[in-house]
Amino acid sequence: MATVSSGTPGSAPDGPPRAAPRAAAEDSTGAAAGPAAGGVRSAAGGVRSGRAPAPGVLVALGVYAAVRGLGVVVVAGCAWWTGRSPVRLLGESWDSVWYLRIAEHGYGRTQMYPDIGSLQSDSAFFPLYPALIRCAAAVLPGSPAAAALVVAWIAAGAAAVGVYRVGERLLGARGGVLLVALWAVLPHALMLTLAYTEALLAAFAAWALYALLRGRWGWAAGLAVLAGLTRPTGIAVAAAVVASAAYEIFRLRGRAPAAVWAAALAAPAGWASYVLLVGVRRGDPLGGYFAVQSGWGSRFDFGAAALRSARHALTGNVELATTVTVVLLAAALLLAGLLAADRTTPLPLLVYTGVLLAMTYGGAGFFESKPRFLLPAFPLLLPLVAVMARARPRTAVVVTVVLAGLSYGYGPYLLLGSGVAP
Repeated sequence: MATVSSGTPGSAPDGPPRAAPRAAAEDSTGAAAGPAAGGVRSAAGGVRSGRAPAPGVLVALGVYAAVRGLGVVVVAGCAWWTGRSPVRLLGESWDSVWYLRIAEHGYGRTQMYPDIGSLQSDSAFFPLYPALIRCAAAVLPGSPAAAALVVAWIAAGAAAVGVYRVGERLLGARGGVLLVALWAVLPHALMLTLAYTEALLAAFAAWALYALLRGRWGWAAGLAVLAGLTRPTGIAVAAAVVASAAYEIFRLRGRAPAAVWAAALAAPAGWASYVLLVGVRRGDPLGGYFAVQSGWGSRFDFGAAALRSARHALTGNVELATTVTVVLLAAALLLAGLLAADRTTPLPLLVYTGVLLAMTYGGAGFFESKPRFLLPAFPLLLPLVAVMARARPRTAVVVTVVLAGLSYGYGPYLLLGSGVAP
């Protein structure tokens, strides 16, 4: 499976658990049975409510808005200090320019860079985000860049609520809020407030995973289709749906409801339709899209390029962003191991996160963009959240504040001080 890198030179483009179901599949009437209807069993043996009261959602959304809102203020201040427009900095940086041009003029742009042997086509970018930008620009005042930011910010808010719902279902209301807070203070979380697609993918992924945990197969499949039209890595959402459906079919010895079979068949349709469309237009239905990726320098090499970049970062004089990328990728691997070692982790979360990791680590391309590709992989934070949820509230607050401060410093550096694309 290949990843895609897109942008100007130096940028990048772009259920049931393993052992026993946490949330039973819907019965023939469409209602979820078992813990999905009445709650989810905690590690201690208790049962937590499957749906938190509205104030919990509002707290989580408020935490996200406060953390990332302050981050936007910091970036805006830095932009003004350097004589740049905050809207243009947030809405027209790197890959955002490609999305805006697709939204305004459609597909068809190709850019050549003879000095690096790169032929970059806008076909590398999936169509849903540009389509949403065009719709928003038609009804909102201001520039297309402002419309792109509105779409991204709304998507980020929806993602934060979805992340909370997943965390609340697995770790309780406090765990859900902590999961949102940690996700919002990640070093690359600034990218959630740029005109990029990570927030949109995270929204579809979080709600699809939540739907799978509740046995809502139709919702999960529909959201997987939308995720597949958003980014190349959107196929990870479809993989989670297909794996969950396969488990359910196996558990019921082939007598699963029709909704389960339909979800497995429909989930990859968004991703597959765009890949095939690009291939047909290029005269190679199966390989055309991956030829476009190759023009961006992106291919699946099982991590060989990533290892070379990491080795160079550890032995040579490189950008701070490159060194931070190595540290973050190593931390993500450690968290992935902890997540996989927890036998209570639901299967959909494992599959979704695993596919994202495989595409990110295994894809050659722009090394410094890999932490951004992992922004939608919020389940990686669950092991940390489980520890913080058991700590004293003051400790959790201090950790979050410290990480937020680091994020506020690193975000402006990525946009204004780094020599590489985030």
